[in-house]
Amino acid sequence: MVEVPDGLVRAQIAYGGDAGREFIAGLPALAAGSLERWGLRRTGPAMHGVTALVLPVERADGSAAVLKLGRVDEESAGEPTALRAWGGRGCVRLLEHDAVSGALLLERLDERRPLSELAERDARQAVRVVGELLVRLTRVRAPAGVRGLGGVAAGMLGSVPAALGRVAPGRARGLVADCAAAVAEVAGEPGDRLLHWDLHYGNVLAGGAGGGGRGPWLAIDPKPLAGDPGFELLPAIRNEFAAQEVRWRFDALTGALSLDRERARAWTLGRVLQNVLWDVESGERELDEEQLLVAELLLGRR
Repeated sequence: MVEVPDGLVRAQIAYGGDAGREFIAGLPALAAGSLERWGLRRTGPAMHGVTALVLPVERADGSAAVLKLGRVDEESAGEPTALRAWGGRGCVRLLEHDAVSGALLLERLDERRPLSELAERDARQAVRVVGELLVRLTRVRAPAGVRGLGGVAAGMLGSVPAALGRVAPGRARGLVADCAAAVAEVAGEPGDRLLHWDLHYGNVLAGGAGGGGRGPWLAIDPKPLAGDPGFELLPAIRNEFAAQEVRWRFDALTGALSLDRERARAWTLGRVLQNVLWDVESGERELDEEQLLVAELLLGRR
């Protein structure tokens, strides 16, 4: 019997409500069935994030892997499609997928060595690593069926009027309006690249034995989008946040990806807008200061 970690239980109840409770209740049976289906033997304690249980396992041939069991939603539904399209180029390899349950069997990377450890020693090198991975990932055109940035942008812009009414007049409201204006300028050309969308430092792991010489760092846990690579930059700009580094990080990432700076600026402001809208919808009274600083710096106001 697989025991579900308390942290995953709390996260699923907090973010998923009844759907999260139902997912948690079914996890032990899902884990047992997946282990049997693919002939897996558990080799270590369970790991988890907000959305998934991850079990280190060994396959019948003795190779190491991880079994990922998550609640499939709009953001995660395209994960197996994206992993197949990338084929291990810049990211973890998909070994098996069960379309009914959403269970994923993935190659084992070194979860003890996330990119955040490098960032603590050399923050700029960590940004360069993300840039190199994004070059490889966004080289691929998004497959059919992956949700599109165009729809995401339209949804954001539709939510702005109500959100502005809930933000106090002054600096914050003005920045929200300016971010929305920037998105409106580029929303008609959302792009067609395969985006990871969530490439923060915790979602980059050292390759370890499973990396197979494909590079020292590989991405995990995509929330795929079809869109413009400029929408990918904010996590690396905000990780290990330092206001004085925002412009350098933006320049380094746009340079690595050979992006049009104005379009990349607009889509990065769009990512700020997305985060701000989530905060407003969740009832936050004060908007995140880091988000506001990023917007001001990219708008040239600091």
